[in-house]
Amino acid sequence: MSYLGLGVSPGTVPVYHGTKLKVLDRRVRITELVLRCVSLGLGAVAIVLVVTDSQVKEFFSFQKKAKFTDMKALVFLVVANGLTVGYSLIQGLRCVVSMIRGNVLFNKPFAWLIFSGDQVMAYVTVAAVVAALQSGVLGRTGQAELQWMKVCNMYGKFCNQMGEGIASAFVVSLSMVVLSCISAFSLFRLYGTNKNKYAGW
Repeated sequence: MSYLGLGVSPGTVPVYHGTKLKVLDRRVRITELVLRCVSLGLGAVAIVLVVTDSQVKEFFSFQKKAKFTDMKALVFLVVANGLTVGYSLIQGLRCVVSMIRGNVLFNKPFAWLIFSGDQVMAYVTVAAVVAALQSGVLGRTGQAELQWMKVCNMYGKFCNQMGEGIASAFVVSLSMVVLSCISAFSLFRLYGTNKNKYAGW
């Protein structure tokens, strides 16, 4: 007797069929690898867009150059994405090796390490995007109560490129959130009834 890929043992304990489990494992691994590559690629794009973003405006007899270091939130965004790129590269290589060998040691301590790393990177990237987005909104809309000018009216090109960088970083943060869910799934399945079947994950 089976239902949605589940079998029922004589002791009424649900067990996964081997074929179904292998298909699930492969799909999860491919999804993880794709998301690692997305985080790596778009993280690098976000860094390039933000770091190379600058615009010079002339006010009367002097010039003022806007650059990403003028906004601490953008500096934080660059650092966060730099960490994400390095982390995604390492984890991406692990995924490739896992798929090639088909059986990589994935014990509980190692699973906890990956889970913790993904959680930290997810929180860091989300925090960086939120901080940069808030700064960008203030730059575009200003704050009349505090007499803050709409900086983007003067530095339109700078703000547009900054927005592109934040958009790329936003996709990276979403990818890291999904990856943290995948690593949580991979970790806690080790504590399930069929943990011995997952030892090769």
